[in-house]
Amino acid sequence: MCRATADWFRTAPGTHVWLAVLAVTSAVAAGLSPDLRSYLLHHVSTNLVELRIHPVRVLFASAFWIETPSALLFYALVFELVHATAERWLGTVRWLMVVALAHVGATLVSQKAVLFGIRDARLPRSLAHTIDIGVSYGLAGVVGVLAYRVPAPWRWGYLLGVLAFFTYPVLHKGTFTDIGHLTAVLIGLCCYGLTPQAAAPRNSRAPGEPAPPA
Repeated sequence: MCRATADWFRTAPGTHVWLAVLAVTSAVAAGLSPDLRSYLLHHVSTNLVELRIHPVRVLFASAFWIETPSALLFYALVFELVHATAERWLGTVRWLMVVALAHVGATLVSQKAVLFGIRDARLPRSLAHTIDIGVSYGLAGVVGVLAYRVPAPWRWGYLLGVLAFFTYPVLHKGTFTDIGHLTAVLIGLCCYGLTPQAAAPRNSRAPGEPAPPA
């Protein structure tokens, strides 16, 4: 049992290191007073103010905090179902590339929507200082790229369900976070080039499959 558990963790190291960091930051956040926790999370948030002053720092740091520390067990389950599956399939480096592209791309698009909303007086100026942290954009991006892991014809049902799930909130007065989630899924779908199918040689064949005629 211990060896099987160790093998399980070893085959998706990035996922479990990320979870371990989230466990530490969640414990830290849970031990702070509400005012101090709010102060801390504002300074690791990818809101307009922090992105303008410390863009690299907050884009990195925001992925290691969750706004509700008590939700850690839920995220642990989702990480095992989504991130660990994708990391074992893609490999750690390519999985991390998908996560980073989705997290950064969706953050920038969603905050640009906030900027336009404030400029056009459709959103309150306080959103420029809002708390915007978490792992959901990277998670949504991986959900998107996993469409290529689902065999046909089930892939189309999976894809339709994912797009419907993330598009519905945007079309029904969704928040900037909903826009970010949909953007992240679309970024994940654009990552086909990182999948094993795309990396495989065109002339490769399954074991036992006869060679094409000369």
